[in-house]
Amino acid sequence: MSAKAKNVPIYAAQRCVPIFAALGDETRLSLIVKLSERSPQSISRLAEGSNLTRQAISKHLAVLKSAGLVSRIRVGRESRYEFEPGPVDGAKSYLDHVSSQWDQALARLRAFVER
Repeated sequence: MSAKAKNVPIYAAQRCVPIFAALGDETRLSLIVKLSERSPQSISRLAEGSNLTRQAISKHLAVLKSAGLVSRIRVGRESRYEFEPGPVDGAKSYLDHVSSQWDQALARLRAFVER
């Protein structure tokens, strides 16, 4: 492993694992889209127009919540969920950093080959 690859702290990658895992499911991605368009929303509202049960939506929201992608707000007897963009921003920063490292490695390879 090169010195450049070591510049990405392992804890940064580890912090992103639950985010990428949560976003790796089509249903959870669609819930994030709904929540980012209009927030906060109840499970009933999130289930509208879907063939998923409220229980299934609730399970997906629990995964998103554990990854830090949504937060829950109690309004009377109802729970409403809200998108939290912070973890996505952190994951994007990590991917930008890794992408930059790959760009640098490819530039070095290109310079070596073109000698």
